[in-house]
Amino acid sequence: MAVTHKVLALISAVCIDFSFFYASGFVVHSALGHLSRLWISAALRWSAITFISLLILGDLKPSLIRFITAYSLLPAVFETSSSAFYHEESQCSQVTDLRCWLMCAGASVAAALFWEITIPDNNEEAASKKKKQKSRVLFMRVLRLNKPDYVLLLGGLVFLSLAVIFEMFIPFYTGRVIDILSSNYNQNEFYTALLFMGLYSLGSSVSAGCRGGLLLCAINSCTCRIKVKLFGALTKQEIGFFESIKTGEITSRLSKDTTLMGRTVCLNVNVLLRTFIKTVGMISLMMNLSWKLTFLVLMETPITGLIQNIYDTHYQRLFQAMQDSMARANEAANEVVFGIRVVRSFNTEKHEARRYNKCLMETHTLKTRRDTVRAVYLLAMRLTGLAMQVFILYYGRLFIQKGQMTTGNLVSFILYQSNLGDNIRTLTYIFGDMLNSVVAAGKVFEYLDRKPEVSTDGKLKPDQLRGHVSFHCLNFAYPANPNKTVLQDFSLELKPGKMTALVGTSGGGKSTCVSLLERLYEPQDGEIFLDDKPLKSYDHHFFHKKIAVVSQEPVLFSGSVRDNIAYGLDECSMDEIQEAARKANAHDFIEQLEKGYNTEVGESGSQLSKSEKQRIGIARALVRQPKVLILDEITSSLDTENENKVLQALASCPNQTLLVIAHRLKTIEKADQIVVINGGKVVEQGNHQELMDLKGNYYKLKELLPEGNSPQ
Repeated sequence: MAVTHKVLALISAVCIDFSFFYASGFVVHSALGHLSRLWISAALRWSAITFISLLILGDLKPSLIRFITAYSLLPAVFETSSSAFYHEESQCSQVTDLRCWLMCAGASVAAALFWEITIPDNNEEAASKKKKQKSRVLFMRVLRLNKPDYVLLLGGLVFLSLAVIFEMFIPFYTGRVIDILSSNYNQNEFYTALLFMGLYSLGSSVSAGCRGGLLLCAINSCTCRIKVKLFGALTKQEIGFFESIKTGEITSRLSKDTTLMGRTVCLNVNVLLRTFIKTVGMISLMMNLSWKLTFLVLMETPITGLIQNIYDTHYQRLFQAMQDSMARANEAANEVVFGIRVVRSFNTEKHEARRYNKCLMETHTLKTRRDTVRAVYLLAMRLTGLAMQVFILYYGRLFIQKGQMTTGNLVSFILYQSNLGDNIRTLTYIFGDMLNSVVAAGKVFEYLDRKPEVSTDGKLKPDQLRGHVSFHCLNFAYPANPNKTVLQDFSLELKPGKMTALVGTSGGGKSTCVSLLERLYEPQDGEIFLDDKPLKSYDHHFFHKKIAVVSQEPVLFSGSVRDNIAYGLDECSMDEIQEAARKANAHDFIEQLEKGYNTEVGESGSQLSKSEKQRIGIARALVRQPKVLILDEITSSLDTENENKVLQALASCPNQTLLVIAHRLKTIEKADQIVVINGGKVVEQGNHQELMDLKGNYYKLKELLPEGNSPQ
């Protein structure tokens, strides 16, 4: 029903408006002067259209009122200006017919649309102003990142200016040569014009090459610096951040967005300045050749701006959607590559291929829509340029016939106009491309500015550390699932030089205790103390050197065995590495490798067995000589012999606080303290014999543990 009302209002307004327009040429023309007739007609048309719209629609939006105003008054403004500046009337002011009405209506609609896009409503204007302000702030931040490359940028700017100046005079001398050849030939003038053309061409080429080289160096330097900054910021984030952000999105920011961001200043500003200088210079030279044709050419600018504005709006939306889609596709591929063993064992290759294909098809669809929008945009821009060239040729012929310009001047003007049209399109395009870069910069700065929820600002680095750990009234839920409480009113004490074992069913909270002790997360309530000081008060590097953890499946990095054991320690001697390897019972098998400690372990330790990786992981923890050592199911990959040797080596460190999570009874039995955790709470605590005498949770759990009936 609303659509019907709008259609009815449009048809009625058009009919009444045309009637007023046609009648004004007969009724009002005879009684009033030219200008009076124009403005009375405009007032009547505005009143009639507004009245009909109010009658049918009931309420008019501010944008519609402005549209009606521009539509009604623009013809009168145009005719008044023509009379004031040129003292003549246009043909449409003398004869009113359908062609004149269509011409005036088309011009009015174009002007109104341009008005609405460039000067939106207050709310839209405020939002646009806020967006532009944000873009300006982001751009200035990117500019500051280029500070180390200011010398390169300054040199590029100098050569840019020289290249533009040289290039601008080439069309001028081209026209000069044509005039010399078409009129009385003068050999000296001809050779002089050719010489200057050659010099300007050579200067333009050399300057452009130097400009490109300097700016490419600046781009590469800035991009590398941004990547390093972003990577450093990402590695400082808490574990919960990586659990909530997909890997594909992070890699997309590191690879694509940083590249776009690096181009923001060096490339886009280069193109912007070069195009702006050329545009100003060309307009000046064109004004000298023919100011009338120059004003005709400049009429293309609002139309070009309107088309560019519409294009940028659609292109930005599709570009953002495509970036997100590509990140999802990268994430799907990364998941399969990382979990290829699971994919192969469950025979889901075809399923994963279909899932990846679905992501790619989504990206393909968005790319197709983006390319379609761009194709329509290019077609509109080229048609506009073609129409302008037709007008220039038509009026240029008239000016030549009247003796107002020469053939060579027209050729020079056409060459300038062709370049000027490209420059104007580049100016309008470059703002959209810079907006792309600023959007990418916003995402990168979002990560650069993000403060990790787990603070690393502690300064405490005591000379002596006893290793006394106390969990006090902890309540904790993982950030990814805040409604599920994992630890409730949890309290526990790890005594210096003692071994504490955590036991319990899966999901009880054992690994969560380890994660909190490593400061991978922060508890919502409660505190963890180390030697009666909160963990967050300790220096980040000092803390993680004094508290080491060995997980069930330790992660090794590409490099040698030596690099993996000394990982993160810049000053670690070979003797210390070998001593740690002996304690982890890894020295013998390392010596048997082809290159010993210099043997490459492969990606993620693929060249080693699970047991060998486990022992290298233990050596990596022991080489730090930690005061608190956490072993999370490390013996699950070791045979009995290696396990006994590792446990004996650990027992030889009496001043070391040891926290063990294990399912083998013989490992748990030897602990000074055994803590049974169930439902995020400590339910039992004591040594092996005390807990067996209680016949409680530990006694029942004993039957579920490996080797439960053969204590040693």
